[in-house]
Amino acid sequence: MKKILIGVLITLAAVFVIRSCSDDKEKKSILQENSMLIQQQIDNVSKLIVTEGHFAEVYNYKDSKSVFGPLVSAKKKALVVVNADVTVAYDLSKIDFEVDEKAKTLRIKSIPEPEIKISPDFEYYDVTSDYLNMFDASDYNKIKKNVNVSLMKKVNQSSLKKNAENRLLSELQKFYILTNSMGWTLEYDGKTVEQGLGDLNDLQDFFLMD
Repeated sequence: MKKILIGVLITLAAVFVIRSCSDDKEKKSILQENSMLIQQQIDNVSKLIVTEGHFAEVYNYKDSKSVFGPLVSAKKKALVVVNADVTVAYDLSKIDFEVDEKAKTLRIKSIPEPEIKISPDFEYYDVTSDYLNMFDASDYNKIKKNVNVSLMKKVNQSSLKKNAENRLLSELQKFYILTNSMGWTLEYDGKTVEQGLGDLNDLQDFFLMD
């Protein structure tokens, strides 16, 4: 009888150990699957998010220099019409992140800055210059530099960057929804994204508060 009892206890202990190992393997498998799913989701959105716009600029260029003293000057001028295509892009492959399986946490460490590309097309009209102050390469370079500065100001004052930010936040919202649905935590820059921050305005306040 004693041997039977010992055998039963050994059998129960073995079953318990096997079940424990099986449960641990199942939990580990689920954890790995969740981690892979998060990694896959991030890879899926690792692409450029681009907002495009078009700007026009009319630029009057004038230059003069003194010749033989201040009473005589040589002048040059040009009327420049500029049409520019502008793109604002986020390269999401540059997101710095960490998937912490043990803490069940997705940590977004940094978000890439927007990449602004201006592609201007210059058309020159009414280009005139005096013999002693002729147009040269430096004038064209100066015109291009001044026009690009002016166009950049227009881009910053327009809705282009805001539209690009909204598209970025739509992608970041996917990370929040995914991690929240799996019981994981989403962190950005060392701070936890709290439950209830599901809408773009809330996420904007959190991710773009700097």
